[in-house]
Amino acid sequence: MSPAQRRTPEGTGMGDGTIAIRPGEEINGAALRAWLSAAAPELVSADSRVEIRQYAAGFSNLTYEITLRSARSARRLVLRRPPRGVAKGVAHDMGREHGILAALHPLGIPVPRPLASCDDPSVIGAPFYLMEHVEGPILRGPPPASLVADRDALPGRMAALSRTFVETLVALHRVDVSHGPLAAFGRPDGYVERQVQGWTRRWQAARTHDVPDMDVVAAWLNTNRPADAGACLVHNDFKLDNLVLDPDLSSVRAILDWEMATVGDPLMDLGTSLAYWVEAGDAPIFRSMGLGITVLPGAYTRRGLVEAYGTASGRDIAAAPFYLTFGLFKVAVIAQQIHARFVQGLTADPRFSALGQVVEALARQAAATAAQG
Repeated sequence: MSPAQRRTPEGTGMGDGTIAIRPGEEINGAALRAWLSAAAPELVSADSRVEIRQYAAGFSNLTYEITLRSARSARRLVLRRPPRGVAKGVAHDMGREHGILAALHPLGIPVPRPLASCDDPSVIGAPFYLMEHVEGPILRGPPPASLVADRDALPGRMAALSRTFVETLVALHRVDVSHGPLAAFGRPDGYVERQVQGWTRRWQAARTHDVPDMDVVAAWLNTNRPADAGACLVHNDFKLDNLVLDPDLSSVRAILDWEMATVGDPLMDLGTSLAYWVEAGDAPIFRSMGLGITVLPGAYTRRGLVEAYGTASGRDIAAAPFYLTFGLFKVAVIAQQIHARFVQGLTADPRFSALGQVVEALARQAAATAAQG
């Protein structure tokens, strides 16, 4: 990728900057502006023009930087839409994700403010929504020089970042979902069973090649399901690169990517976070997901993360191996679903070509965790 295609992040709030829009993922700027003028005129001045860049990161729904530029100002928004070739479902339901942000923002939960939503696919080719742009670093890919420059301070900063991660997850799990719009976002009864069976079905539907460990793990999960551990708001994709941080990494400005959020078991949510938390002894390919920063000195191990969560939340964490195994299996299925789109020619994103190897590595790790119990 040439320097002309990539822009330096400089606090974009979306990790590793923006690129020229990938072929097949274009947005009609004129159609978007016309829709905005009618549906959200407060966002568009008479002389403003629309500039569109695509965020390079992310593997599921497509995310774009929309700049509304006029002679007097430039306002930056973020647009989210589903990719081509995906089945309808909550993970790609833009109206639902917009609704979750609309429910959480007034509660003081750190999420971007939602601005507008469109369920008419004729406007830009798919339903979409717009939210405010949040400035701040995202820790994806190589660690920032500002973090690793002071080797003596690094362990303390990584320990503090780990605590912030855990405390933010615990705070989410304390959000009141007993009434209001959040009460209708999920079916907590039987959540663990539905998740195991649902992700097993998704694996079977998305498989493009045999991965025996995946079938072994699916059977183990079904046999070893614990009882539901409660019901709360679960993000379902809570990981470091879904957090916009303050520049000093001391607190969270915004939690991103709410497409899989629901009301369910908090420990299943923890399991997904553990699956993304890379340790020094993990297979090198785990770092290809861009989350290897947690191998730095001072960062919690997975065991440390579990223990900190148990202490902060007061929840019983004895069944943590099950939740980690489930998380690894689930992340492997997500990777396989994306890889299948590449195999089917529904995306030309070159990052997706190697995801089959990621699936196999995650499956091996899940099988080993299950065997250890």
